[in-house]
Amino acid sequence: MSYKMKTKKAASKRFRVTSSGRIKRASANKEHILTKKSRSRKNRLKKGGEVHPHDRPLIKACLPHS
Repeated sequence: MSYKMKTKKAASKRFRVTSSGRIKRASANKEHILTKKSRSRKNRLKKGGEVHPHDRPLIKACLPHS
């Protein structure tokens, strides 16, 4: 009996795979305690980022269908 490969839902909510295979992520530290952070820092945190190449295989394993 073969089983279906399941997507790790926590990873699917946090990461998006681009058409070129790179993995996008959101920046951390933008949820709360925002009063002490400068406007420029908060604006920088709006931008996401890209997952480090070392971590890509781990995340790709969690997202088998993308």
